[in-house]
Amino acid sequence: MAKISEETRLHFNSAITPYKEKINATLEKEKTMLNSMHEGDIDYENKKLLLCEDMIYVSSLYIAQNSLSVKVMEVKNNDALNDARKVLYKAIIYLEELVSNIIDVPYADLSKYHDKLLNVPITRRYGIIKKLGLAINILKDAFGDNSKWKWSFVELEGRFTTVAKNLIDMKTACKDYFDPRSTNYETTVLYIRMITKLLNDSANAYRDKYELSTRRIDDMRNAIKYLLASRKLYIALGNSEQAEEVKKKALVWKDKMDSDAKNGLSN
Repeated sequence: MAKISEETRLHFNSAITPYKEKINATLEKEKTMLNSMHEGDIDYENKKLLLCEDMIYVSSLYIAQNSLSVKVMEVKNNDALNDARKVLYKAIIYLEELVSNIIDVPYADLSKYHDKLLNVPITRRYGIIKKLGLAINILKDAFGDNSKWKWSFVELEGRFTTVAKNLIDMKTACKDYFDPRSTNYETTVLYIRMITKLLNDSANAYRDKYELSTRRIDDMRNAIKYLLASRKLYIALGNSEQAEEVKKKALVWKDKMDSDAKNGLSN
């Protein structure tokens, strides 16, 4: 790699100053909001969603810093990328605090969370999830295929999948999904299609992580949990044939996991 001149470094540092200022201002805003929030407040859930959106915004600023580094100095800014990764975790945690981080959970058990989100339309929920998913994908691309964080993204994306699934009120969504006259029909169809893909992707990603990297039983268990979560979705949508196929796959994966454990092939 060619040596970076002092002039180039100064140019880069000057170029990223506005980004740093916006990041600092947003993180200060986060602190202020957290200090003023109390569970049970009428706007508590809305503030959590705003904090999630702010963290997505901050991640975009860190990613922009990396893009400038690549453009100006022809080198990645790994510190900025790592900071982006950390704030995206924070964004997910804010959603987990609203709808839990449980992967395979009956939809009825989520009603206690959705009761507190009645004033949050599905269009906003879907919009937040789309923005968060896009930010994760952009960050993953910025790190590159050979990044040391390759397998850690399985967890980040898995936790994103979980909150994406848990944030939707499936009881209402299933009605709108089959009613083209509903004002929420198009958004609901797009949202459920997204969740279906995310669940399948996370199941396969955890399976790959187990097979190709860790051999950790908990990774394979998570893979199976995402399969079972997708089965619940197919059942809710009345797709019994697909639900049965996923059930069979989950049983095959469980047999493989149990066999590996018995033969000392897993940790």
